[in-house]
Amino acid sequence: MFRRRPLMRAAVVGGTAYYAGKKGAESAQREADQNAAIEDLQAQQYQQQAPPPAAGGMSEDSIEKLKQLAALHEQGVLTDAEFEVQKQKILQGM
Repeated sequence: MFRRRPLMRAAVVGGTAYYAGKKGAESAQREADQNAAIEDLQAQQYQQQAPPPAAGGMSEDSIEKLKQLAALHEQGVLTDAEFEVQKQKILQGM
């Protein structure tokens, strides 16, 4: 059948190749769209899970207490050990 009609055979082969190529391109595009959507969702999840930035570390009250403590230590009212203990209490109370 195909020996007598080479033009028809070429049309069938060409049509089949065109269709296969078209479906392959559609599949590749669909996969690329899915990958882009997944990346967008992952970026959104990362932004939601990111911890809020620190509010500046120590409060002004803690800083003031440490300054008063240091002044007492310099005056000799507190020993080194007492100073360290009180300093740790203030720092842990943050």
